[in-house]
Amino acid sequence: MDLEARKISFVQEFLRLENEEIVTRLEDFMHEQKVELSDSEMKPMSIEKFNNEIDQSLNDAAQGRVISAKDLKSRIQKWD
Repeated sequence: MDLEARKISFVQEFLRLENEEIVTRLEDFMHEQKVELSDSEMKPMSIEKFNNEIDQSLNDAAQGRVISAKDLKSRIQKWD
């Protein structure tokens, strides 16, 4: 059975669940696995890339391509 078929089968079985505790445990497990996968895929950047990011940030600031935290918060509140 390929991955797509397994996912469809899993979703069908999940939709038949009547036990809230099982649903909660599956949600928790899925969240934990996503966090672990994300953590395992993260790799530190090189010193060269780090320095390039700093240089770009300084350049953006010098060119006025910045936004204050207050303005950013205001914009974010309008997203909803």
